[in-house]
Amino acid sequence: MVPSVLIVDDEKHTREGLQQALQENYDVSVAASADEGFNLMDAQEFDVIVTDLRMPGKSGLKVIDKALTLANKPAVIMMTAYGSIDSAVEAMKRGAVDFLTKPVNIERLEILIQRALKTRTLEVEVKQLHERLDEKFSMEGIVGHSERLKQVIDRVKLVAPSRATILIEGETGTGKELIAQAIHQASPRARAPFVPVHCAALPAALLESELFGHEKGAFTGATERRIGRFEAADGGTVFLDEIGEIGPEIQVKLLRFLETKSFERIGSTKTMTVDVRLVAATNRNLEQMVKDGKFREDLYFRLNVVRITTPALRERADDIPVLLEHFVKLYAKENGYDPITIEPGAMQHLQRYPWPGNIRELRNFAENIVVLQRGGTLSEFELEPKYRGDPTMPPALAASPPANPLSVEENEKRLLREALIKARGNRTKAAELMGISRRTLHRKIAQWPELDVVDR
Repeated sequence: MVPSVLIVDDEKHTREGLQQALQENYDVSVAASADEGFNLMDAQEFDVIVTDLRMPGKSGLKVIDKALTLANKPAVIMMTAYGSIDSAVEAMKRGAVDFLTKPVNIERLEILIQRALKTRTLEVEVKQLHERLDEKFSMEGIVGHSERLKQVIDRVKLVAPSRATILIEGETGTGKELIAQAIHQASPRARAPFVPVHCAALPAALLESELFGHEKGAFTGATERRIGRFEAADGGTVFLDEIGEIGPEIQVKLLRFLETKSFERIGSTKTMTVDVRLVAATNRNLEQMVKDGKFREDLYFRLNVVRITTPALRERADDIPVLLEHFVKLYAKENGYDPITIEPGAMQHLQRYPWPGNIRELRNFAENIVVLQRGGTLSEFELEPKYRGDPTMPPALAASPPANPLSVEENEKRLLREALIKARGNRTKAAELMGISRRTLHRKIAQWPELDVVDR
């Protein structure tokens, strides 16, 4: 697409000359006054505006002001008379990306236009990136509607605008990093860096360097200066995952940082101060670790200013259908497959399953069925035995154990259910496995409706 340029100048000779010089490479429009330029800006979008500073009526500074109010802001280049440096400085302060003096050098103007286009493209890309991040990590991007999840989201909204240190507790796979990212995106620091550090993945010596940085020659292998994560996150948020795994020496240095917001790089005596918010997460019981002497009590209190507990998936079973729908659509789109439909019977089993790996396990399950099924439906007979519980026990019995598990009736039900599962719901095959007629099988199913299945 050809870049569009608007030239605003009250001198006819100048604006028409510039139009003729630029029209080979750009879609050029011209305006004889600021007001005429305003009308054109309201009617169409421009990538670059080149405007004279001094014009009858409104000046070029007003053109800058107008450009900055537009949804898709064009880059503005100001033209000034020779020697009007003060005016050029004022134009830059108002939002112009560059300036040049009259009479205009066309080659110089084209260089400035290309530079302005690159700057504008970069700004648009950054804006789009932030919009995608806002969408991905906003509270609206956290999937689920259970009461437990709503409580977490309400707490995130409450504490995100503050400067308080936050401790996120929860089992592995419950989405603690996603909550930390949502806190960052909902805070005034959203446009600054979000820097995650996975403490358990780094040995103590390396973790210290990762957090605080080091100087060249500070230790063997330190061939150059390294900027630490706290320094890199200045103005933003540092997320320390699995903080319960850090050793005593790092605990001391982290406590000092939380109290003073200052630190020294390894091998340096220069104290550095940064403005960083700390969000930490753990799947361990830090309170018990304090009692056992494995975690500093003073550090625990500094971290535990605000506590957020992410619920295990078994505590928010109402969210499982909507989470599965979300992940199934995601992986179907990624792999180019049709989405899969999970039948109600299968969904009941999945909602009863305890999901020890939580959302991470659920996500892996969704990807697995999308890749293997490639569309269609998933019935309870196609679930792995662990998702069904006891594969020989009907769902109704699994949820409510029989009063007399040794009775002939209950054992017959159990055998029939096992045969139906092995036959994947095909009643003819199930009857053959049981050594009974199909008519007898139908009669038994009519007698015990909880065994009713679709003939596949």
